[in-house]
Amino acid sequence: MELISEYYMSILLFLSFITLIFIGFPVAWTMGGLAVLFTLIAMLSDTYLDTFFGVDWKFSSMVVYRLYGVMANWVLVALPMFIFMGIMMDKSGIAEDLMTDLAKLFGRMRGGLAIAVVFIGVLLAASTGIIGASVVLLTILGVPLMLKNNYSPDLACGVVCATGTLGILIPPSIMLVIMGDQVRISVGDLFMGAVFPGLMLGLLYTVFIITYAYLKPKVAPAPKNAKPVSLDIILRVFKSIIPPALLIIAVLGSIFMGIATPTEASGVGALGASILALIRGRLSLKDLKSVIRKTTHTTSYIFALFVGATMFALVLRGLGGDELIEGALKGLPYGPNGVVIVVLCIAFILGFFLDWIEITLILLPFLAPVMVDLGVDMVWFIVMFAVVLQTSFITPPVGFALFYMKGVAPQGITIQNIYRGIIPFVILQAIAVAIVFNFPQIVTWLPKVAYGP
Repeated sequence: MELISEYYMSILLFLSFITLIFIGFPVAWTMGGLAVLFTLIAMLSDTYLDTFFGVDWKFSSMVVYRLYGVMANWVLVALPMFIFMGIMMDKSGIAEDLMTDLAKLFGRMRGGLAIAVVFIGVLLAASTGIIGASVVLLTILGVPLMLKNNYSPDLACGVVCATGTLGILIPPSIMLVIMGDQVRISVGDLFMGAVFPGLMLGLLYTVFIITYAYLKPKVAPAPKNAKPVSLDIILRVFKSIIPPALLIIAVLGSIFMGIATPTEASGVGALGASILALIRGRLSLKDLKSVIRKTTHTTSYIFALFVGATMFALVLRGLGGDELIEGALKGLPYGPNGVVIVVLCIAFILGFFLDWIEITLILLPFLAPVMVDLGVDMVWFIVMFAVVLQTSFITPPVGFALFYMKGVAPQGITIQNIYRGIIPFVILQAIAVAIVFNFPQIVTWLPKVAYGP
């Protein structure tokens, strides 16, 4: 009780944030507004109630210096470039061709269309990383085709929602760029560490689809009139895969081989995506303006959150929030691995109510020093943290992927179909976290091979 009473203001600040988010207030303005409000409350409390929080306007003005550090960080220049690359890839129409060709390639097997969706989702994740665009595109392309072939609506919805969120984990990932900036870790190391967990999730989805389709043939039947696989179909698939594969190699290969930093590679990706769209005749002046406008909107949203989260985190720290979190975690009698498990469970629960970016910007800077003190490998921890936060897109009530899908889903698809459909994929995410937790080499091997121990 002593600890709670000592830090009641920081607890009240965090609870106020969650309450206002549920009411529907904009996230960035909520964080910034609460920071100002609680600065004022702390000042009045110090003046009239003989407390000493030490949070006043002079203390809060330090946010200017912190924001300058954010804006002067060259790593964050990669954000708008990767966003531009993702939107331009969406505009190029490559995914439509892939869906058509892969549907023919996998069409004769049970669950083949769902496997095609997973394959395209992994490829989109490695070349776009824009969750909203991926989920919407996969919904438009994949769901009507699966329903036409008598697939279970629940399975169709679950596959699309889960696969569409892989872009937040598989590099080049915007989330990993922000996490690297927040905890001062090499983004290149995080990119390399996330490669195998991301591909492993895609493999888990595929194994589940194949197993489920053979145990219950009615949920994902093989099309009756599917044409046999021919050399022409294989060549068409190969031809469709080459352009995005070359872009992925150019971006990630240049980072992994040490030729370019993530910031420089993001510029290569933006240029490469533009060239692909131009070659395919999808880059008119109108299209370019649209891509730039969407990039500006998305980037502005993220940086508005940076401003609000910086103000919020500063005041939370001033009110003793960092000491509260550190004391609570270090006081757990479970050892370093037990603390990691508790943190991942908390992140998973928060993912039901908060978006990944709020959790990353607010909590991660407080958690990172504790993990460092406990001797936890930070690349391993951050990648596991990222896998857990991926579920925030597919867990109600704030799972954005669910709402993206419902907005463009064919008539007849209900929110109940979507909710039921994502349950097995949330379980698969938990299995992936458990695997990475017990076998850290899945994350740490590639960075060590590239840069040495």
